[in-house]
Amino acid sequence: MQRKAVRRVLPGMAMLAALAAGATGLTGCTSGSGTGGTTDAKAGGNPAAPAQPGKYRSLPAPCKAVDAKRLRAMLPAAETLTGPELDQLYAGTADASYDGDRRVGCRWTAQNAEETRLLSVGFERVVSYDRAVASDDDKAHQVYVRQLTDAHLPFPGPIPTAPATGTAAAPPNPPGPGTGAGTPPPGGAAAPGGTPAPGGTPAPGGTPAGSAAPGASPSAPPVLGSRVLEGLGNEAFLDDKLGSAGATAAQARTVRIVFRTSNVLVTVEYSVQPALPGVVPPAPETQDTARQLAQALVARFNE
Repeated sequence: MQRKAVRRVLPGMAMLAALAAGATGLTGCTSGSGTGGTTDAKAGGNPAAPAQPGKYRSLPAPCKAVDAKRLRAMLPAAETLTGPELDQLYAGTADASYDGDRRVGCRWTAQNAEETRLLSVGFERVVSYDRAVASDDDKAHQVYVRQLTDAHLPFPGPIPTAPATGTAAAPPNPPGPGTGAGTPPPGGAAAPGGTPAPGGTPAPGGTPAGSAAPGASPSAPPVLGSRVLEGLGNEAFLDDKLGSAGATAAQARTVRIVFRTSNVLVTVEYSVQPALPGVVPPAPETQDTARQLAQALVARFNE
């Protein structure tokens, strides 16, 4: 009787052991499958490395960015000023800034018997807060494009194809020596794609305003307006505005140049206002003076 009881118990224990082993095997398969699924999800999913920071980590002192000799040439002061007064004038006045590594500026004002001149220089260092999406340079380019759009200047693009017969269009502005409306002005550059500057829009009959009309003197200087510039930093534009004339108020000409070098945007604003009404500051001279300063600032960043 005892042997029969043992025989009956042993098969039951064997069955329980087999079931336990099967459950363990199922658990192991499930765990292995989950691990494999996690590995597959990660395969090929490594995020791209973030872009490197911008070239510039700080900004120059704005009131010392322009050398004294250039300041005196751009801002002729009254002869009655004493030495300390001249020192104070050319020392400039710094703009209020909450972060000297992100945005700074300085301005100068000089007045004499003939005119009043104002100069301001501003620096902005652009930082991308997510360099996995856009680098500092890309972000600075976006800020530049917004300013270009606010100035109502066309974004530079490819040179347009030849217009259909009978359609008036401004000719392209190729670099190099030449004469006429296609020649870049001294110290300036024509807009890419031959985009005419304001004041150079084709007039009725297909002759751009500011160009020499048939029979006119070929030595007449072209009208220089706002335009995109080449050869100044990574990208640049010039905005030229002439104030309204009045019976007693003289017209002031203000030239603003904005250029980008890597992740820094630089703004130069130069204004000339004659003391007497009816006197208009010449565009070529005012623009060329502002552009020379901009070129000097580009060289300073490249040092």
